[in-house]
Amino acid sequence: MMMTGRQYLDSLDDGRRIYLDGRRVDDIAAEPLFEAATRWVASGYDANHRPGDGAAGPYYDVPASPEDLRGQLELLLGWDMVTVTTAQGLLALLTAAARMRGTHPGYARRIEDYFDHCKERDLRCVQAITDAKGNRRLPPSKQDDPDLYTRIVERRPDGIVVRGAKLHISAAAICHELVVMPTKMMKPGEEDWAVACAIPVGAPGVKIVNTTYAPRAEEEHFPYSSRYNMPEGFVVLDDVFVPNERVFLCGETEYSATFAHSLGLWERLGGSAHLAEGGDLLVGLAQLIAEANGLERVPHIKDKIAEMIIYATLTRAGLEAAIANAKKTPEGWVYPDELFTNAAKHYGAAEFSLMVRHLHDIAGGGVLTAPSMNDLRSSEVGPFVEKYMRTMDGVPAEHRMRLFHAIRDITADAYGGWQLVTMIQSGGGLYAQRLVVAKHYDMARAKRLGLAAAGLPDEEAG
Repeated sequence: MMMTGRQYLDSLDDGRRIYLDGRRVDDIAAEPLFEAATRWVASGYDANHRPGDGAAGPYYDVPASPEDLRGQLELLLGWDMVTVTTAQGLLALLTAAARMRGTHPGYARRIEDYFDHCKERDLRCVQAITDAKGNRRLPPSKQDDPDLYTRIVERRPDGIVVRGAKLHISAAAICHELVVMPTKMMKPGEEDWAVACAIPVGAPGVKIVNTTYAPRAEEEHFPYSSRYNMPEGFVVLDDVFVPNERVFLCGETEYSATFAHSLGLWERLGGSAHLAEGGDLLVGLAQLIAEANGLERVPHIKDKIAEMIIYATLTRAGLEAAIANAKKTPEGWVYPDELFTNAAKHYGAAEFSLMVRHLHDIAGGGVLTAPSMNDLRSSEVGPFVEKYMRTMDGVPAEHRMRLFHAIRDITADAYGGWQLVTMIQSGGGLYAQRLVVAKHYDMARAKRLGLAAAGLPDEEAG
């Protein structure tokens, strides 16, 4: 049965241990710095709600064709972050199940049962993957503290006990479930660290320490991030018991990277969709502020906007190629092409900061120094702000100021800083995408082309 927004907010009152700025947050929905985030998620519940025992949201749909996949991505762009991570994370689990079914059918069945459990209860999940890692030069078994990678500390007949921490977990405090998975490939001898499981946020032993880029000032000064923000969770797993039915990997090192690879595929697909949409947003802001400043015909401004258009178009082209070349599983559903998905995400993320730089260069210093909207309304200084912030007939001060504030909020303030890092790191850093691209690229064909050009025989292309 699907939840309403009100039911979602009530469901957060489950005794979970949430911390912010050194204090425990007892009422999640009433916390001012969580208010926009919980309101955003609750509005998504209301927007998708349908009555009836068999009803389920579109975020639980499993695509059976490239058209289904494209349709879901179009919907995804309008979902809140928690719903996006739920859809991507559960598809990643199903992908891992498909890859493990031949040798571990029991794990595959548990994953499918868990998918049904979340779907039937309309739960929201986030993926907890990044470990503390300690000394990055050392593997888990060589750390001076074995808990620096999340591990199994006890195996019982009815389940396991896990200990560790998961970092950078967006929206962990306001979801229902944590899907824990290994951060990387584990080797023989590292079986205790090869663990994947699902844990309710309110389970004993779970503590979440939060940071947030939610603005602490007037909403008008932060037109985007005041409405769309999420807490970032530092998730502590302090000897948390997990029953067998929620354990998806328990020591099988050969599958320890399967979950991360599966999650990376779906996160990078969603990331590419957001980068393509974000590219169009940057283009729109650049064109609007250029026109407001009277500079839209200046050659270097036109050239920068053209480059931004190419960026947005190529990112979207990579996304479309990933969908058009989707592969079908034996179960009958599809997943995006690995090569195009990773190439699109890498290109979009690697060039994003340059597009932001172009936008700042086009807009000028007003991005940082434009007065607030309260100054515009002031009886004492408002007339001066109005007089000197306008540029020409049809471009009043308010129009230009709101553009400046939107550009600053989205690209040059707390949310903008968060986004610059997130574009690189979401779905794994750029190096991870390069590895997958190299693995799936048809190098043999490329070598054959080179041999043919050099007049050498094909047999050397192996």
